[in-house]
Parts: sequence; C-alpha cells; structure tokens
Amino acid sequence: MLRPEELLFPSIAHVAVLSVDVDDEVVRVEARCTRAGASCPVCGAWSNRVHGSYLRFPADVPCGGRKLVLRLHVRRFVCRDESCARRTFVEQIPMLTRRHGQRTERLRNTVAEVGLALAGRAGSRPAGVFGISVSRSTVLRLVEALPEPTVPDPRVVGVDEYATRKGRFYGTLLVDVETRRPIDLLPDREAASLAAWPSERPGIEVVCRDRAPFFAEGATAGAPQAVQVADRWHLWHNLGQAAERSVADHGKCLRVLVPEVPRPGPEPERVEADPSGSPWPTGHRFADRTRANHAEVHALLATGISRRAIERQLRMTSRTVKLLADAVAPEDLFRGQWQGRQSVLDAYKPYPDDRWNQGCTNAWKLWEEIVPLGYRGSYQRVRAYFRAKRLSPDSPTATSTPPSPRKVAGWILRPPTPSTRPNNSG
Repeated sequence: MLRPEELLFPSIAHVAVLSVDVDDEVVRVEARCTRAGASCPVCGAWSNRVHGSYLRFPADVPCGGRKLVLRLHVRRFVCRDESCARRTFVEQIPMLTRRHGQRTERLRNTVAEVGLALAGRAGSRPAGVFGISVSRSTVLRLVEALPEPTVPDPRVVGVDEYATRKGRFYGTLLVDVETRRPIDLLPDREAASLAAWPSERPGIEVVCRDRAPFFAEGATAGAPQAVQVADRWHLWHNLGQAAERSVADHGKCLRVLVPEVPRPGPEPERVEADPSGSPWPTGHRFADRTRANHAEVHALLATGISRRAIERQLRMTSRTVKLLADAVAPEDLFRGQWQGRQSVLDAYKPYPDDRWNQGCTNAWKLWEEIVPLGYRGSYQRVRAYFRAKRLSPDSPTATSTPPSPRKVAGWILRPPTPSTRPNNSG
C-alpha cells in the first residue's frame, strides 16, 4: 500500500506527510522535510545545526478536483562556515520549493506550460476551471521567468523580413526550416546584420531566402559554404504574379469570349395612382388607414360628439383628431409623403438605359456624361439607379464582364478538379 507522501509527492524525495485532512472542497496536507541537514546556498557548506523553524503555505496543484492546502514545516540552519556572508539559511526541498516562492515547483511548471500555449488572459481562464487561481499577469511573469531554451545550430535556415510597422520599419526573421520554428529576430534587414549571424554558426548548409539583394549579399558574406535556394512560398508567389501579369497583357482576348449583353428586361411596374385621382393608391397601408380614420372621425362629428370625446373613444391625441377633423378629404393629409413624384433622373433615363445596354456599368462615368445634357441631380441618384439594375435578377453583369486577370491566373495555377482532369487510362 502506498504511503501518503508517495501518493501526494510521487517524484519528490525527503518529504514526510504528517497528516491529511479531506473535506468536500479542500485537502489539507501537513508535511516536513526528512533530511538531517541542508547545504548553504552561498558557500555550499553542510549544516545540521538548527537555528529555528516556521511554517510555509506554498500553493500547490489541485488534488482529485479539490484545492490542496500545503502546511509545510521548514527549518532554518546556522552556516558552519564562519567566513560565509550568510549566517543562517532556510532549507529548500528540491522539486518542491524555492526561496521566496509562493507556489510549488510543479504548480509553477503547470501554469508556465499553460501560458506558453495560451498566453496570459486566455491562460488564466482555463487555469481557474482546473482549480488554479492565477491572474494573467502572473501567467506572463512565470513564462518570462523560464530559462531560454538551448537551440542547436540549424542546418537549413530560412530568411525573410517582418514588419514592426508596415511600410516603415522592417527586420529580419530567421527560421529553422527543418523544425519550422523561429530562431532569431534581427532589428533590421541590412546585409551586414545578416552576415554576422551565420558567421557564428558554421554548421549552416542551406540558406532559404527570397530574391531581395540585401539577403543575397548577407548570406554570401556570412555563410559562403551554404547553398542558397528560393523557398517554396516565394517561388509560388512569384509564379502567381508572373501569370497574373501575362493574363493582364492578353485582356483583350478575354473580352472576345464574353457573349453579347442582352437587353435588360422591363423595369419593375410602378404602383399606379388611384383611378379616383388620389395620388395615393388604394390598397396602400398608410393611405387606407388614413382614409378609415378620416371617415370615422367625421362620422362621429356628424352625430354631435365633441372632439375631446372622440380623442378618448378612439384613443387618439388632440393633434391627430384636429388634423382629421379639419381635413375636407383624406388626400389633404398626404402632404409631405410620397405622392408618386417623378425623379429628377426620369427625364434622362433613356440615355442611361442605352449606355447600360452598351456595357457601361460605371455610374460616375455616366453621371459625367449626362450632366452636359442638362441633368442637375446628384451622382448618388445615378449610382442608386445603376445599383438597382445590377442587383436585379435579370441583370446581365454576371456574364457580361470578363473575368479578372487574378481569377484567370487562379484557373491556370490550381490543379484540375476530378471532373476536368484528363483520363489517361488506355
């Protein structure tokens, strides 16, 4: 059967568990160190002369979903080396405590691993779910306290630029191509800075870079023994740019393949005015409601009911009742609303329609053309008219505009789909 210290501290030696108290939320553990003495952290002299003792309560990882409260008895020893600057020192348990540490080493390592994966704020949230109360600042501080990892000299180095402020300040990024991990950041992208870095690492065999001249000069000066190659991304990027330029040079060939633009269908039918001569049509929600209220108010007035009583009965404001009562006909109340007014563009619409049929879809260009014809409206009205045409289901713009050079370059560079791939069988 496992002892308590083997169950709670399986990888830590010289620890004895004195008592364990478990309740629904907390596990309280009292422990002490079992070694006879300790070494002075300054001179390294061994001492077993006890000066005193006290309790430490370092935070530890949860146990079985419960918070673990560690009550640790530690001793203070007297240094036996009289020439040592430290007169007394406190014992530390390897892999458990450190000087002035408020957390155990395994809790520090756990939080640091979470911080490396998720950073500060995102790391503190799941830590609270696990039962570890820690702030985002503490997570970042524990990550910064980690020692710098020892990176072996790379064999294949990738060189590219990065921007600290796009268009203004750039530096050089060095990546181990085999492990796909960044190695170092240089503050600029000068050839001299790049040449100094590989000169200290003679094991570099391949330098993978783009076509920038300062990278070529720096790689040649710093690693003359290395082979310089272009990386796959820059090769593909340069090929895509070349294909797009080539397609753009032959843009006229794409226009020949575009079918003739069919004439647009008839415009949406306008709502005709009411045959009675009213500018508002029957069946219109606002017009019908206004006519009904007008008729009801005048019918009540004809029976001798006062306007104040009509307000209470119809639950209308005094102003509404006054407007309805003073209006001879409901059409008198339609002022300020849409009354089927003609747009300032209506007189000039035949010309935009003809230009649309000819393939002109630029609203600004058309506006410049109809202003000399006498049009005094705004450009926004012309743009809205063209936008309505463009969004119409019968709009031919989807088939009348030739594909862009970038789209055609994508057709050329992408692998064919299974339906278009040639059949080589037989």
